[in-house]
Amino acid sequence: MSERPPLSVLIVDDEPLARMRLRSLVETCSEPPAQVVGEAGDADEAIALLAQQPVDLLLLDIAMPGRDGLKLADELRRRPVPPKVVFVTAHADHALRAFEVDAVDYLTKPVRRERLQAALLRVDERRGISTPVAPQGPMVVVSDRGRILRVPASEVLYLKAEQKYVTLCSARGRWVLDDALADLEQRLGPGFLRVHRNAVVALSAVRALARHGEEEGEEGWAVQVSNGDWLAVSRRQLAAVREAVAAQQPR
Repeated sequence: MSERPPLSVLIVDDEPLARMRLRSLVETCSEPPAQVVGEAGDADEAIALLAQQPVDLLLLDIAMPGRDGLKLADELRRRPVPPKVVFVTAHADHALRAFEVDAVDYLTKPVRRERLQAALLRVDERRGISTPVAPQGPMVVVSDRGRILRVPASEVLYLKAEQKYVTLCSARGRWVLDDALADLEQRLGPGFLRVHRNAVVALSAVRALARHGEEEGEEGWAVQVSNGDWLAVSRRQLAAVREAVAAQQPR
């Protein structure tokens, strides 16, 4: 039995009945010992409570009024000593985004006691492990044959939307995502350029700009990235791409 104090837990969920059930489940988990020290109905209330009493763990819902749980977790992980986060949600389709914000686990409602206890054990194992003060750089989490992989923005070459999906091409491989291209572009941050309504390219991967094929009945332009692929450039973005190519040339 661990001699460390019980895990201090803050439950953040906008549904009082859900908070009540989670509290009851936590209290029935004997190993590791855990104690619910507070409850919050939204992100603002959680921030206020954390200012008064830091905790080891947030049991955090995702769909809430105001800032959702993903945004709150992303904000908290940038703190020098962030609490661990386990998402507890009725929706299974946010799992990849949850791991992008360093969640320890992702539980779907209704939560089983055995599943919650396993998550608490994972949190307890990580307790005391130092976390860098500086936040990690942007990344995209992908599913690869059942594995969860984190692809740093520095490895992304381009994103290309085709029908309902987006292909992410990186230095390590290609993956198909069901996120919107605009959301992925925002998530990756600066260092990426929209070259077409269906394509975003890493500025560092731009190698050439040339007339290439046809676009809308006229001779079009395309940009070549470092792996040799060509992507069409819209007339609207042509000037910005020219600047990007010029910036990559040796001076």
